[in-house]
Amino acid sequence: MPELPEVETVMRGLQPSMEGAVIAQAQVNRPDLRWPFPERMAERLTGARVVALRRRSKYILAELDRGETLLVHLGMSGRMTVSGDPLGQFVHDHPQAAKHDHVVFDMENGARVTFNDPRRFGAMDLIDTAGLAEHKLLRVLGPEPLGNDFHEDHLIAAFKGKNSPVKSALLDQGIIAGLGNIYVCEALFRAQISPKRKAGQLAAARVAALVPIIRQVLEEAIIAGGSSLKDFRQANGELGYFQHSFDVYGREAEPCKRQGCGGTIARITQSGRSSFYCGKCQR
Repeated sequence: MPELPEVETVMRGLQPSMEGAVIAQAQVNRPDLRWPFPERMAERLTGARVVALRRRSKYILAELDRGETLLVHLGMSGRMTVSGDPLGQFVHDHPQAAKHDHVVFDMENGARVTFNDPRRFGAMDLIDTAGLAEHKLLRVLGPEPLGNDFHEDHLIAAFKGKNSPVKSALLDQGIIAGLGNIYVCEALFRAQISPKRKAGQLAAARVAALVPIIRQVLEEAIIAGGSSLKDFRQANGELGYFQHSFDVYGREAEPCKRQGCGGTIARITQSGRSSFYCGKCQR
Protein backbone atom coordinates (compact mmCIF):
# COMPACT_ATOMS: atom_id res chain seq x y z
CA MET A 1 0.00 0.00 0.00
CA PRO A 2 1.54 3.36 -0.96
CA GLU A 3 2.39 5.44 2.09
CA LEU A 4 2.75 9.19 2.56
CA PRO A 5 6.00 9.64 0.57
CA GLU A 6 4.63 7.71 -2.41
CA VAL A 7 1.34 9.65 -2.45
CA GLU A 8 3.19 12.95 -2.00
CA THR A 9 5.49 12.04 -4.90
CA VAL A 10 2.55 11.25 -7.18
CA MET A 11 0.74 14.44 -6.17
CA ARG A 12 3.79 16.58 -6.90
CA GLY A 13 4.21 14.83 -10.24
CA LEU A 14 0.63 15.65 -11.20
CA GLN A 15 0.76 19.33 -10.22
CA PRO A 16 2.45 20.70 -13.38
CA SER A 17 -0.20 19.11 -15.61
CA MET A 18 -3.32 19.45 -13.45
CA GLU A 19 -3.07 22.38 -11.08
CA GLY A 20 -4.70 25.43 -12.64
CA ALA A 21 -5.75 23.44 -15.72
CA VAL A 22 -9.20 22.55 -17.02
CA ILE A 23 -10.34 18.94 -17.41
CA ALA A 24 -11.44 19.01 -21.06
CA GLN A 25 -12.91 15.53 -20.81
CA ALA A 26 -13.18 12.97 -18.02
CA GLN A 27 -13.72 9.36 -18.99
CA VAL A 28 -14.93 6.75 -16.48
CA ASN A 29 -14.63 3.21 -17.83
CA ARG A 30 -16.33 1.17 -15.10
CA PRO A 31 -18.98 1.76 -12.41
CA ASP A 32 -16.74 1.26 -9.40
CA LEU A 33 -13.40 0.55 -7.82
CA ARG A 34 -13.33 -0.28 -4.10
CA TRP A 35 -16.75 1.37 -3.93
CA PRO A 36 -19.08 2.83 -6.61
CA PHE A 37 -18.01 6.04 -8.29
CA PRO A 38 -20.13 9.12 -7.51
CA GLU A 39 -23.15 9.66 -9.72
CA ARG A 40 -22.39 11.40 -13.04
CA MET A 41 -18.71 11.64 -12.08
CA ALA A 42 -17.46 12.09 -15.65
CA GLU A 43 -20.04 14.83 -16.30
CA ARG A 44 -19.27 16.64 -13.05
CA LEU A 45 -15.52 16.61 -13.75
CA THR A 46 -15.62 17.56 -17.44
CA GLY A 47 -15.06 21.29 -17.83
CA ALA A 48 -13.97 21.80 -14.23
CA ARG A 49 -10.75 23.64 -13.42
CA VAL A 50 -8.39 22.14 -10.85
CA VAL A 51 -7.84 25.06 -8.48
CA ALA A 52 -5.35 23.27 -6.23
CA LEU A 53 -3.83 19.85 -5.81
CA ARG A 54 -2.72 18.66 -2.38
CA ARG A 55 -2.33 15.59 -0.19
CA ARG A 56 -4.05 14.68 3.08
CA SER A 57 -2.68 11.53 4.69
CA LYS A 58 -2.65 8.93 1.87
CA TYR A 59 -5.26 10.74 -0.23
CA ILE A 60 -4.76 13.07 -3.18
CA LEU A 61 -7.23 15.98 -3.15
CA ALA A 62 -8.01 17.98 -6.30
CA GLU A 63 -10.03 21.10 -5.44
CA LEU A 64 -12.27 22.12 -8.33
CA ASP A 65 -13.71 25.51 -9.24
CA ARG A 66 -17.24 24.08 -9.02
CA GLY A 67 -17.21 23.80 -5.24
CA GLU A 68 -16.31 20.11 -5.17
CA THR A 69 -13.08 18.26 -4.40
CA LEU A 70 -12.01 15.02 -6.06
CA LEU A 71 -10.57 12.57 -3.53
CA VAL A 72 -8.26 9.87 -4.89
CA HIS A 73 -6.85 6.86 -3.05
CA LEU A 74 -4.33 4.72 -4.94
CA GLY A 75 -5.10 1.51 -3.07
CA MET A 76 -2.66 -1.36 -3.45
CA SER A 77 -1.92 -1.19 -7.16
CA GLY A 78 -3.31 2.14 -8.37
CA ARG A 79 -1.15 4.44 -10.50
CA MET A 80 -1.75 7.93 -11.81
CA THR A 81 0.51 8.62 -14.76
CA VAL A 82 0.85 11.59 -17.11
CA SER A 83 1.42 11.60 -20.86
CA GLY A 84 1.49 14.42 -23.39
CA ASP A 85 2.58 16.99 -20.83
CA PRO A 86 3.02 20.42 -22.47
CA LEU A 87 5.88 21.30 -20.12
CA GLY A 88 7.98 18.51 -21.61
CA GLN A 89 8.50 16.63 -18.36
CA PHE A 90 6.77 13.46 -19.50
CA VAL A 91 6.36 11.31 -22.60
CA HIS A 92 4.68 13.40 -25.33
CA ASP A 93 2.65 10.71 -27.10
CA HIS A 94 -0.39 9.27 -25.37
CA PRO A 95 -0.02 5.49 -25.01
CA GLN A 96 -2.74 3.17 -26.16
CA ALA A 97 -5.43 2.52 -23.59
CA ALA A 98 -4.53 -0.37 -21.25
CA LYS A 99 -6.89 -2.96 -19.81
CA HIS A 100 -7.06 -1.44 -16.34
CA ASP A 101 -7.22 2.27 -17.28
CA HIS A 102 -10.36 2.94 -15.28
CA VAL A 103 -10.42 6.77 -15.24
CA VAL A 104 -8.83 9.12 -17.77
CA PHE A 105 -8.55 12.91 -17.56
CA ASP A 106 -7.76 14.75 -20.80
CA MET A 107 -6.62 18.22 -19.81
CA GLU A 108 -7.07 21.32 -21.99
CA ASN A 109 -3.31 21.86 -21.90
CA GLY A 110 -2.75 18.60 -23.80
CA ALA A 111 -1.81 16.41 -20.84
CA ARG A 112 -3.57 13.12 -20.18
CA VAL A 113 -3.76 11.75 -16.64
CA THR A 114 -4.65 8.06 -16.41
CA PHE A 115 -5.69 6.15 -13.31
CA ASN A 116 -4.76 2.49 -13.77
CA ASP A 117 -5.57 -0.06 -11.07
CA PRO A 118 -5.37 -3.81 -11.81
CA ARG A 119 -6.52 -4.92 -8.36
CA ARG A 120 -9.22 -2.22 -8.01
CA PHE A 121 -8.55 -1.43 -4.36
CA GLY A 122 -8.26 2.26 -5.21
CA ALA A 123 -11.09 4.72 -4.77
CA MET A 124 -12.42 8.09 -5.91
CA ASP A 125 -15.08 10.35 -4.46
CA LEU A 126 -16.45 13.83 -5.15
CA ILE A 127 -16.96 15.84 -1.98
CA ASP A 128 -18.47 19.25 -1.26
CA THR A 129 -15.33 21.33 -0.63
CA ALA A 130 -16.93 23.30 2.19
CA GLY A 131 -17.54 20.07 4.14
CA LEU A 132 -14.31 18.32 3.19
CA ALA A 133 -12.94 18.15 6.74
CA GLU A 134 -16.05 16.27 7.87
CA HIS A 135 -15.87 13.57 5.21
CA LYS A 136 -15.89 10.10 6.77
CA LEU A 137 -12.38 9.32 5.52
CA LEU A 138 -10.81 12.60 6.60
CA ARG A 139 -12.46 13.59 9.87
CA VAL A 140 -10.75 10.76 11.79
CA LEU A 141 -7.22 11.72 10.76
CA GLY A 142 -4.58 13.10 13.08
CA PRO A 143 -2.05 15.79 12.18
CA GLU A 144 0.21 15.57 9.16
CA PRO A 145 3.70 14.43 10.25
CA LEU A 146 5.30 17.12 8.09
CA GLY A 147 2.97 19.86 9.36
CA ASN A 148 3.14 22.25 12.30
CA ASP A 149 0.48 20.38 14.31
CA PHE A 150 2.75 17.37 14.67
CA HIS A 151 5.10 18.18 17.52
CA GLU A 152 6.62 16.73 20.69
CA ASP A 153 3.74 17.68 22.98
CA HIS A 154 1.19 16.06 20.66
CA LEU A 155 3.02 12.73 20.49
CA ILE A 156 3.80 12.62 24.21
CA ALA A 157 0.14 13.25 25.03
CA ALA A 158 -1.04 10.66 22.49
CA PHE A 159 1.25 7.98 23.94
CA LYS A 160 0.46 8.69 27.60
CA GLY A 161 -1.09 5.62 29.21
CA LYS A 162 -1.25 3.76 25.90
CA ASN A 163 -0.83 0.01 26.37
CA SER A 164 -0.36 -0.90 22.70
CA PRO A 165 3.09 -1.43 21.14
CA VAL A 166 4.74 1.73 19.89
CA LYS A 167 4.63 0.31 16.34
CA SER A 168 0.82 0.07 16.51
CA ALA A 169 0.53 3.53 18.05
CA LEU A 170 2.53 5.11 15.23
CA LEU A 171 0.34 3.38 12.65
CA ASP A 172 -2.81 4.80 14.28
CA GLN A 173 -4.03 7.33 11.69
CA GLY A 174 -5.81 9.24 14.44
CA ILE A 175 -2.42 9.96 16.02
CA ILE A 176 -0.40 10.60 12.86
CA ALA A 177 -1.90 10.82 9.38
CA GLY A 178 -0.25 8.96 6.51
CA LEU A 179 2.48 7.12 8.38
CA GLY A 180 2.68 3.48 7.26
CA ASN A 181 4.47 0.25 7.99
CA ILE A 182 7.68 0.83 6.04
CA TYR A 183 8.49 4.23 7.48
CA VAL A 184 7.50 3.33 11.04
CA CYS A 185 10.03 0.48 10.92
CA GLU A 186 12.70 2.81 9.60
CA ALA A 187 11.96 5.57 12.13
CA LEU A 188 12.00 3.18 15.08
CA PHE A 189 15.38 1.85 13.97
CA ARG A 190 16.86 5.34 13.85
CA ALA A 191 15.38 6.09 17.27
CA GLN A 192 16.73 2.76 18.62
CA ILE A 193 13.27 1.84 19.92
CA SER A 194 11.97 -1.72 19.71
CA PRO A 195 8.62 -2.01 17.93
CA LYS A 196 7.51 -4.26 20.81
CA ARG A 197 7.86 -1.56 23.49
CA LYS A 198 4.59 -0.31 24.97
CA ALA A 199 3.95 3.24 23.81
CA GLY A 200 2.90 4.39 27.27
CA GLN A 201 6.09 3.05 28.86
CA LEU A 202 8.46 5.12 26.74
CA ALA A 203 10.13 8.06 28.46
CA ALA A 204 8.93 11.44 27.26
CA ALA A 205 12.39 12.28 25.94
CA ARG A 206 12.42 9.16 23.72
CA VAL A 207 8.93 9.95 22.41
CA ALA A 208 9.93 13.55 21.70
CA ALA A 209 13.01 12.36 19.80
CA LEU A 210 10.77 10.42 17.42
CA VAL A 211 9.24 13.60 15.98
CA PRO A 212 12.29 14.92 14.07
CA ILE A 213 13.29 11.36 13.13
CA ILE A 214 9.88 10.67 11.55
CA ARG A 215 10.11 13.95 9.63
CA GLN A 216 13.62 13.13 8.43
CA VAL A 217 12.70 9.64 7.22
CA LEU A 218 9.66 10.91 5.31
CA GLU A 219 11.53 13.84 3.77
CA GLU A 220 14.36 11.58 2.59
CA ALA A 221 11.84 9.16 1.09
CA ILE A 222 10.04 11.97 -0.78
CA ILE A 223 13.34 13.21 -2.22
CA ALA A 224 14.03 9.63 -3.37
CA GLY A 225 10.64 9.43 -5.08
CA GLY A 226 9.17 7.01 -2.54
CA SER A 227 9.72 3.27 -2.32
CA SER A 228 8.87 0.88 -5.17
CA LEU A 229 8.36 -2.62 -3.80
CA LYS A 230 5.71 -3.97 -6.18
CA ASP A 231 3.33 -1.70 -8.07
CA PHE A 232 4.24 1.87 -7.17
CA ARG A 233 5.24 4.26 -9.95
CA GLN A 234 5.71 8.02 -9.95
CA ALA A 235 3.51 10.17 -12.19
CA ASN A 236 6.13 9.98 -14.94
CA GLY A 237 6.12 6.17 -14.78
CA GLU A 238 9.49 5.93 -13.05
CA LEU A 239 10.22 3.84 -9.96
CA GLY A 240 10.99 5.34 -6.58
CA TYR A 241 14.31 4.28 -5.09
CA PHE A 242 14.18 4.85 -1.32
CA GLN A 243 14.00 1.05 -0.91
CA HIS A 244 17.72 1.00 -1.65
CA SER A 245 18.24 2.99 1.57
CA PHE A 246 16.24 0.79 3.93
CA ASP A 247 18.00 0.14 7.22
CA VAL A 248 15.66 -2.62 8.38
CA TYR A 249 12.56 -3.05 6.22
CA GLY A 250 12.73 -6.25 4.17
CA ARG A 251 16.21 -7.09 5.53
CA GLU A 252 15.36 -10.13 7.69
CA ALA A 253 18.46 -12.14 8.72
CA GLU A 254 20.82 -9.49 7.32
CA PRO A 255 23.40 -7.72 9.52
CA CYS A 256 22.42 -4.51 11.28
CA LYS A 257 23.77 -1.42 9.51
CA ARG A 258 24.40 0.52 12.73
CA GLN A 259 28.15 0.87 13.17
CA GLY A 260 29.51 -1.32 15.93
CA CYS A 261 26.19 -3.08 16.61
CA GLY A 262 26.85 -6.55 15.24
CA GLY A 263 23.20 -7.53 15.51
CA THR A 264 20.94 -9.17 12.93
CA ILE A 265 17.66 -7.86 11.56
CA ALA A 266 14.65 -9.87 12.73
CA ARG A 267 11.07 -9.97 11.48
CA ILE A 268 8.02 -10.39 13.71
CA THR A 269 4.32 -10.06 12.97
CA GLN A 270 2.34 -7.36 14.75
CA SER A 271 -1.37 -6.89 14.02
CA GLY A 272 -0.95 -8.85 10.81
CA ARG A 273 1.97 -6.75 9.55
CA SER A 274 5.68 -7.48 9.40
CA SER A 275 7.92 -5.51 11.72
CA PHE A 276 11.63 -5.46 10.97
CA TYR A 277 14.10 -4.43 13.68
CA CYS A 278 17.42 -5.14 15.34
CA GLY A 279 16.90 -6.83 18.69
CA LYS A 280 20.36 -5.81 19.84
CA CYS A 281 20.35 -2.02 19.38
CA GLN A 282 16.60 -1.34 19.47
CA ARG A 283 15.30 -1.38 23.05
